[in-house]
Amino acid sequence: TDRSVRRADDGQGTLREACRAKEPLWIVFEVSGDIHLRTYLRVSSHKTIDGRGQRVRLTGKGLQLKDCHHVIVCNLRFEAGRGHDVDGVQIKPGSTNIWIDRCSLADYDDGLIDITRQSTDITVSRCHFARHDKTMLIGADPTHVDDRCIRVTIHHCFFDGTRQRHPRLRFGKVHLYNNYTRDWGVYAVCAGVEAQIVSQCNIYEGGHKKTVFKYMPEKVLCIFRQDEMRLSILHTSDCIATDICYLSALLIDAAGC
Repeated sequence: TDRSVRRADDGQGTLREACRAKEPLWIVFEVSGDIHLRTYLRVSSHKTIDGRGQRVRLTGKGLQLKDCHHVIVCNLRFEAGRGHDVDGVQIKPGSTNIWIDRCSLADYDDGLIDITRQSTDITVSRCHFARHDKTMLIGADPTHVDDRCIRVTIHHCFFDGTRQRHPRLRFGKVHLYNNYTRDWGVYAVCAGVEAQIVSQCNIYEGGHKKTVFKYMPEKVLCIFRQDEMRLSILHTSDCIATDICYLSALLIDAAGC
């Protein structure tokens, strides 16, 4: 079922009303403009939020995908999210089969996309990340061993001067391919406790900070045991540039990967 929505935060015909509906919906927008969210917008299962054909920007808060399944979010802008623990897209707990595609995210008080607490089978593709510090966290903290189930794919994304976490991973498995990360402020990719990352055919172009892959010493912390960290980053056919003059050649090499 298709449903067109208007730009108010809540009420009849709004995005919030459509997202909490119990039935499967393909949600589209009749007009361009901003939707200022006063609280997190909770998305229920079996929803496609499709911004194609309009220029729709969400501000104030973000989307919360909590205990939901089979959700697609595409062609939206997320910007200027304010408040404690406010992410552009917050995926937790136990959400599965999520696709975030062709979105632009910038300037939130916490993360741009955070994936934690047993949320898995998630793809982030063709997104633009800018003007932000802690970009993408995958895996909650060293105490949450149930995040070992996490599987995430990130491809064809542009991390444009964001400082760190492209992503930062605890537990779980992440596949990175055909992404472009440039001019980060701390590091590009971070592996924490039991992280497994495969990085293929990406371009990493450092600015004043050159650390591409960072290993974060952590231990599994729980009341039953305290295990030493096990983590790995495998990178193949990545192009790591430290000077802008090499970039055009590296782009040609990456195209042939």
